[in-house]
Amino acid sequence: MNYSFNESNKMKMKYRNIRLTVIVACATVLLCAACSDEWNDHYNGNDTSIAKSGTLWGAISSQGNLSNFTRVVKACGYDAVLNGSQTFTVFAPTDDQFQAGQADSLIEVFNAQKARGVKSDDNTVVKQFLQNHICLFKHPVSSLTDTTIVMMNGKYAKLSPDRIDQRTFLSKNELYGNGVLYTINNKVDYFPNVFEYLGLDQELDSVYQFLNSYSIYEFDETKSVPGDIINGRTEYLDSVTSLTNELFRALGRINSEDSTYWMVAPTNDEWTKLSTTYTDYFNYHKNVAKRDSMQFANARLAILAGTIFSRTENPDPAFRDSAISTTAVHHSTRTIMKLDPYYVFYHPFEKGNIFDVQEQVTCSNGEVLKAPVLNVDPRNTFMQTIKVEAENVLNQDTIQDAEEPLTVRHVAVENPFRDKISGNAFVEVVPKPASMNPTVRFSIPNVLSNVKYDVYCVFAPVAAFDTLATHEQRLPNSFRVALRYPDANGVTSDRDLTGTKRTQSDEKGECNVVDTVLLAENYVFPTSSWDLSDPQVSVRLRSTVTSRQTSTYTKVFRIDCFLFVPRIEATEPENAKRNIQ
Repeated sequence: MNYSFNESNKMKMKYRNIRLTVIVACATVLLCAACSDEWNDHYNGNDTSIAKSGTLWGAISSQGNLSNFTRVVKACGYDAVLNGSQTFTVFAPTDDQFQAGQADSLIEVFNAQKARGVKSDDNTVVKQFLQNHICLFKHPVSSLTDTTIVMMNGKYAKLSPDRIDQRTFLSKNELYGNGVLYTINNKVDYFPNVFEYLGLDQELDSVYQFLNSYSIYEFDETKSVPGDIINGRTEYLDSVTSLTNELFRALGRINSEDSTYWMVAPTNDEWTKLSTTYTDYFNYHKNVAKRDSMQFANARLAILAGTIFSRTENPDPAFRDSAISTTAVHHSTRTIMKLDPYYVFYHPFEKGNIFDVQEQVTCSNGEVLKAPVLNVDPRNTFMQTIKVEAENVLNQDTIQDAEEPLTVRHVAVENPFRDKISGNAFVEVVPKPASMNPTVRFSIPNVLSNVKYDVYCVFAPVAAFDTLATHEQRLPNSFRVALRYPDANGVTSDRDLTGTKRTQSDEKGECNVVDTVLLAENYVFPTSSWDLSDPQVSVRLRSTVTSRQTSTYTKVFRIDCFLFVPRIEATEPENAKRNIQ
């Protein structure tokens, strides 16, 4: 297509005008965006060019109506923190309500704890007062503000256009070089969580001291205030550490503001009484490494296990019917593995049950139930029935005069003994050679000392896997029993139990039932093997069938499992027997 000179110029002018229009439009958008960014920066407190001169500390210390707050900040060394480069928001109570006497009292407590060697992060004045009025980063408010912020001590605070929690702003959004300052009409109340409350209540501080002995504070760079770099390393004006505690992972995160827990806490007298009683259950022999510290710790963990409940895992109304503690195995796992419901408490609010307590205290993350008497049956928590499955090769200690490995028999679905035998499996101990009497020994883990046990062996009939078995195969057993365990000096030996034991026989002289044979009654072990890698305790069965008895008894053992059942005597306190369904 051909254009004339004039047409070509007109076309160039048209394109030039279009380009100018686009440039102007883009410039306008950028200008508007810049204005918007400037406003947002101002609103969010990010533009330090419009901030007042100086730091938060300079502002706080120069305001006459903050003199009491200023004195506490300086006494605790937080003047350097608020004078540094890290960004904070401070809610400072004025002198009208936060008065000189209150400030003096806080400073006195701080200095007393400091003199005792209490670290800054553990000092109650720092944690419960100062850090309760300071949070990281800038948090300005507007007419639309409706949010929750996290204070330096981890507490959550509600922030609205005119207040923080229940405290009203007297001034707000004062922006300085390192943060935002508010003044408020009174100090913000400190609301302890479950763990913190234990340390504040003098009737519960024994529990707190034990739990807190596992506390470790680790340096948290994100919350610490950096200073100058000296010799290539950052020196921190304020080194903030975060609390970790291995017991919280095991028992429940009762220090977390993000969770909700109930804890039944024994008072000091009850703690002392139970600690003394439970210590006898964890008496390790003298050759066990760290025996004293293990005895001390395990006796006290035995008190606490089962006393903490996550409300997430215990929603209403099911909570009133059964309370599942954090130590309990999950219901689905218990069902699949057919486990007993340890650490589960039925009808917990009824009189004499676990939630029947003297006082209930609301905390920031749940409830503390103060218990002058801990209504917990130890047989429902740590003093459990020990079940050892014979078919588990790890439980098989020694095999003598018998075929090895032991044959595992399974109970078929259509067999009449299905679900009448633990795990629907058992072992068959066959003599080798046939003329010999076999001997088998099984290891028993986690036995407690000074507890009366009834010891059983559960035998399976041959019909549990072979319904066509002959009369000779159905004969009962005749055997003797010995228990092996160490004494207080660590010397291990067999203790033969008196009498020959026999399984049941019917009118035909056959054993056609699952037979639970009592091996020992009220048997007490002098030492504990709780939580040891070496089981320490074992039970030995030795066939005693003579050549003259082969038509009456069989030398073949068919063993399902062993049971060590703890007993509570009638003289025990009534509260020790509750919560067993």
